[in-house]
Amino acid sequence: MSRHLAAPVPDPAAPRRRQWGAERRSEPLSIVHPAPSARKIALGRLAIVTTVLAWVTYIVTTIVRQFANNPNAGFRFQLEATSYLIVVTFLTFSALMYLLARQGALYRFRDHRRVPRGELDRHFADYHEGITVLVPSYAEEPAVVRATLWSAALQEFENIRVVLLLDDPPHPGDPAIRERLEATRALTFEIETSLLEPAAAAAAALTAFDAAEAARDGDAPPSCLDLPPLIAAYEAAALWLEDMADAEAVADHVDEFFVDLVLMGLARELRLTMYALRAALAQEQHPEPGRIRELYVRLVRIFSTRLETFERKAYASLSHEANKAMNLNAYISLMGTRWEKEHVATGTVLRALADGEDAEGRDILDVPDSTYLLTLDADSLLLRDYCVRLVYLLESPGNERIAVTQTPYSSFRGAPTRIERVAGATTDIQHILHQGMSYYGSTFWVGANAVIRKRAVEDIVEVETVGGFEIKTYIQDRTVIEDTESSVDLGTHGWTLMNYPERLSYSATPPDFGSLVVQRRRWANGGLLILPKLWNQIRRRRHLREQVLIREVLLRVNYMASIAWASFGLLFLLAYPYDSRLLSPVVFLAAAPYFLAMGSDLRDCGHRFSDIFRIYGFNLVLLPVNLAGVLKSIQQALTGEKIPFVRTPKVKDRTAAPGLYVVVPYLIVAFSLLTLVRDSLEQNWGNAIFAGLNAMLAAGAIRAYIGIKNSAVDISLGVLNWLYVVPRVETVQESKVIQKTAAEADWESILYHGDRRLNRDLRSGNDRRRRAGVR
Repeated sequence: MSRHLAAPVPDPAAPRRRQWGAERRSEPLSIVHPAPSARKIALGRLAIVTTVLAWVTYIVTTIVRQFANNPNAGFRFQLEATSYLIVVTFLTFSALMYLLARQGALYRFRDHRRVPRGELDRHFADYHEGITVLVPSYAEEPAVVRATLWSAALQEFENIRVVLLLDDPPHPGDPAIRERLEATRALTFEIETSLLEPAAAAAAALTAFDAAEAARDGDAPPSCLDLPPLIAAYEAAALWLEDMADAEAVADHVDEFFVDLVLMGLARELRLTMYALRAALAQEQHPEPGRIRELYVRLVRIFSTRLETFERKAYASLSHEANKAMNLNAYISLMGTRWEKEHVATGTVLRALADGEDAEGRDILDVPDSTYLLTLDADSLLLRDYCVRLVYLLESPGNERIAVTQTPYSSFRGAPTRIERVAGATTDIQHILHQGMSYYGSTFWVGANAVIRKRAVEDIVEVETVGGFEIKTYIQDRTVIEDTESSVDLGTHGWTLMNYPERLSYSATPPDFGSLVVQRRRWANGGLLILPKLWNQIRRRRHLREQVLIREVLLRVNYMASIAWASFGLLFLLAYPYDSRLLSPVVFLAAAPYFLAMGSDLRDCGHRFSDIFRIYGFNLVLLPVNLAGVLKSIQQALTGEKIPFVRTPKVKDRTAAPGLYVVVPYLIVAFSLLTLVRDSLEQNWGNAIFAGLNAMLAAGAIRAYIGIKNSAVDISLGVLNWLYVVPRVETVQESKVIQKTAAEADWESILYHGDRRLNRDLRSGNDRRRRAGVR
C-alpha cells in the first residue's frame, strides 16, 4: 500500500522543553537604543578602514606577488588564484557592507531623540485620519493570532480597524482543522466584545468632562477638582488591563512577553500618568483643560477599536493565489467601495456599487477606506505606541514622500531552544543593520510589520483582468520576498522608506531546524530576480537628475544578492583544496573587524560575544538551504513560474526537516575532516586549520541545532517519503462527471461558464468512460 509518511502531528498545547544552553534572559531590550559612545563610533570607522586596507594589502602582497614571482605558473594555478581572489573579494565586500550599515545605525542611535508623549497627544488631539491593520493569517494557531490581534487592538489611534485576513480553505473536511478555523474566526468578535467595557467607561468619563466644561462659568478658572475623575478613569483602565494579565495563561516565553510588555506595559504607562496627576494634585496644581481633555481622549482611543474577519477565498471574484501578498492585495483592492455579493454557480462574486446607488434589499459588503495601512504578520506583536509614533513620523514636515515606515522586528527573549536563541540573535543583528541602511537611504521593507501610506501603494498598483474580474496587485507576488520587490517598485515611483530607530515590534523565531529551513529557504529565494528592477530604478532616478550615491547602490545589491555569492563562495572554500601559496594572514585580518563588530553588536543586544562562532556554525548547517533558495531563484528566472509561498510553521513541538538538508551538514563535517587529514599530511597548515575549524563548528551546530536523534528521524522520513508515492485517487467530482445525466447535470455551471466548461466536462467524461470500458 502506497502512502506518504510525515512526522507525528504535534500537540499545540504542550509546552516546549527547555534545552541546556537556551536563553535565560526573558526581559526584552530597551525600546530606545542606548546612545553609542564616541569610542564605539571611532572604532567602527577604524574597522571599515582596516577591512579595506587589508583587502588591498592581500591583493598586492599575495596575488600580485605570486604572479610576479611565478611568471610561468600553470593554467591551474592562475585559475585557482583568480577564483580565490573573486571569492575573497565578495566575502570581504559583504563584511564591509555589514560594517558600513552598522556605522550608519550608530549615527542614528546617537542622534535620535524620542518624541515626548505630550507632543504626540497634542498632534492627535483633533485627529480624524484612519488606519487599517491587516493581519494575514494561514493555518496559524488561534492562540498565536489572538495575541497579535490584541497587540493591534490596544494601539492608541482615533480611527483604527483591525482586519484578520484568514486565508485558510473556508470549508475544511478535517474536523480538527475545522475546529481550529472556527476558533480563529471567532477571535475578532471576542476581542471587540471584551473591549466594550473599558471603551464604554472611557467614553463616559470623556462625556462627563465635556459636560462639566460646558457647564463651567466662563470666568471660573480651572481647578484641581478636575483631576480626581481623570485619575479614577486611568485607575479603572489600568486595573482592567492588570486583571486581564492575571487571567492569561503563560505557557512559554512568547506568552510571557505578551503579558509583561503588551498588557502590563500599557498598564504601567497608564499608572505613570496617574502618578504625575496625583503629584500635581498633591502640589495643588493642574494641567490646562485642553491637556486634561487630551488625556481623556487617549483612553478612549486605546479601547475604541473595531475588529472584523475577512476571507478572500469565500469570493470567486478575488485572487486565490497561495501567498501572503495576494491575501493583502485582495482586501486592499476592495477598500473605499461598497460591493454587492452576487451568488453564481462557482460561488460568490463581488460587484462594485456606484456612488449613491440604492443598496436596499441587497447583500452588501462595505469596506471603508483609510489613509494608512498597517500590515502585521499573525505571529508578531506590537508595543503600545507603535501606531502613534510611526504615523507621527510620516506626518512630520519633510516626510511627505515616505511610503513605508517600520521598526524591524526583534526576537522574543527567553528562547527555550538553542537554535531559536541563535536564530533570534541573527534577527536582532538584522534590526541594527536595517537601521543603518535607513541612514544611507537604502532600506527595504521588512514585511513582518509596517505602516504604509495607502496613496503610495496606489501609485504602484498593477491591474489585470482574470476570468472577467479585475485583479489589482499592489504588493508584488512574483517572488516570495514580496516586501523587497515592493520596496524597489516604490523607489521607482519616487517614494522612500524609513526605519524608526526604536524597538517597537517583536516576531516569533522558528523554534526548530525544520521550521527554520522553511523560513530561510524562502528568504534566500528571489533577491536575484529583483536586481534588474533595481537597475531600472537607478537609471530612472539618474535620468531625473536625482543623486544616487554609490554606497546606497552597494548596500542594496549586497542585501539582495549576498546570500547567493556568500553561499557559493563558502562552498568553494569548503570543497576545493586551494594552493597554500594563496593563503595569507592578511585574509584573516580583513575578516577580523567584521567578527569583532558582530560580537560587540551581539553583546549590545543581550547575547554573548562567543555567539559569533555559533552563528558561523549555524550558517554552515544552513548552507544547503541557502543554496536551494538561490537555485530556485535561477529556476524561476529561466521558467518564469511563480514559486509557491510556504509559511513558516509555528508549533510547540518539532517540525521535521527534509532529509537532504540534514544529510548535507554531515557531509560537510565528513569532507572537512578528510581535508584536515589530507592537508595535515601535506603540511598545508592553513587549509588544515580552516578545515578543522569548519568540522568542529559544523559538528557542534548539528548537535545543538538539529540533534543527533532528530537527524536520524528526519533522514529516515526523507528516505521513506522518497520511496513511497501517493496514489492518484479519483475525486468525487470526477466520478460525478462519468455518471452525469441530464437529471444530474450542473445546469447553473453550464449557464455561467458556457460551452467551454460544457465541452471540457463532456470530453473528460468521455475519456474516463473509454478508460473504464463504459459505453
